[in-house]
Amino acid sequence: MSTSNGQDNSNKKERSSFSGRLGFVLSAAGASVGLGNIWRFPYLAAKYGGGIFLLVYIILAMTFGYSMIMAETAIGRMTKKSPVGAFSFFGHRFTLKLGGWINAVVPMLIVPYYSTIGGWVVKYMVGYFTGQTEAMAQDGYFSDFISNGLQTELFFLIFAGAVLVIIYLGVRNGIERVSKFMMPVLVVLAVIVAIYSCTRPGALEGVKYLLIPNFANFSWMTVVSAMEQMFFSLSIAMGILITFGSYMKDDVSVENATEQVEIFDTGIAFMAALMVIPAVFAFSGGDPETLGAGPSLMFITIPKVFASLDFGTPVGIMFFVLVFFAALTSAIALAESAVSTFEDELHLGRIPAATLMAVIMLVLGTLSSLGYGPLAGVTLIGMQFLDFFDFITNSLMMPLGALATCLLVIRVIGFKRIAEEVELDGMPFKRKRVFNFMIRYLCPIFIIIILITSVLTVLGIVSV
Repeated sequence: MSTSNGQDNSNKKERSSFSGRLGFVLSAAGASVGLGNIWRFPYLAAKYGGGIFLLVYIILAMTFGYSMIMAETAIGRMTKKSPVGAFSFFGHRFTLKLGGWINAVVPMLIVPYYSTIGGWVVKYMVGYFTGQTEAMAQDGYFSDFISNGLQTELFFLIFAGAVLVIIYLGVRNGIERVSKFMMPVLVVLAVIVAIYSCTRPGALEGVKYLLIPNFANFSWMTVVSAMEQMFFSLSIAMGILITFGSYMKDDVSVENATEQVEIFDTGIAFMAALMVIPAVFAFSGGDPETLGAGPSLMFITIPKVFASLDFGTPVGIMFFVLVFFAALTSAIALAESAVSTFEDELHLGRIPAATLMAVIMLVLGTLSSLGYGPLAGVTLIGMQFLDFFDFITNSLMMPLGALATCLLVIRVIGFKRIAEEVELDGMPFKRKRVFNFMIRYLCPIFIIIILITSVLTVLGIVSV
């Protein structure tokens, strides 16, 4: 199989790899299953119609999400390179390099502030282990914590340190081994907490709200919010899937692995909704404002719910251990994508590349960590550091990176060569027509909608 610039498979760079399909699936699923699933999915599902939101999300995940995961993973395995090298593999035009760098820089900017939020999760996890269930349910607990620069920095460093230790260990000994342990544990904890949540008095109405589509709750914002959530939840345009695809062996089915990641990610998002919505529904009596509490749901509303429950402390421990595992596996994937880029583009060994990522995490993460405390008076375009980095990556760079990937497939690589990569050694490509149609026509439209909506949301013109 030749490339547009005359390279072939014989020139692929030898690099680290997953041991097989299970290693890729659990690592990629770990990348996808993060705070977006455990935190963001439940409140969006509650806010935008419950069952109808879930139905729309599943349809989008099976079409839009599937197509983008397939494209990025196939490009990664085809080139055996991280995002910049993967785009440049097909030519050295400025636009190709720009598309690669957009995908590559996203994780470098996300993982520092993501680690700040990871530090918040560690704080609450420790709180439940030390029996502070009632204290954490008090009004003002969360705001007092994030305004305390010393505490937020300490817990940020703990979380970031855990991420970096695993990154230093490498692909198989670090990322794959941790994912093989954490992901099954995460699933078991999710099932236990979901069963407990769904069996609380008054929780059945919340279960019905989530499972039974009510078309009276459908609106255009149901589609837009589900589309945005699916986009972020599946780690699209974060450089992760291209990087992990480059670690995938040629005898692994891209489509089968993609489908398993898709199912795993959607399943965990659904379990998260079952953990949160019925419990909050029972606690609030179905109050729409409480259900749609947004980002405060995890650190303000959920602790109040746990404090009101029998066995609230052990449930709180399981819940925040689950959230910690989800946050950690995602942060590891983000950091690994950045380290892979440094190895490829700066020609660094793994240890120097990981050290460079550690410096970036420390500097940018500290700004985010202190942004609601000692640095609260310092803002960028009216935003605290964490909100600013979130806006730059999620609202601007990720949609642009995804659009660049679509254009790379449509105008440079071609559908035939993607199919050849997916069908290596007689592997299946069952949804080839769906992939071709989505990438050629609908994915670019969806991505532009996400970009415009994200910017308008930040400007306060629309509310998601």
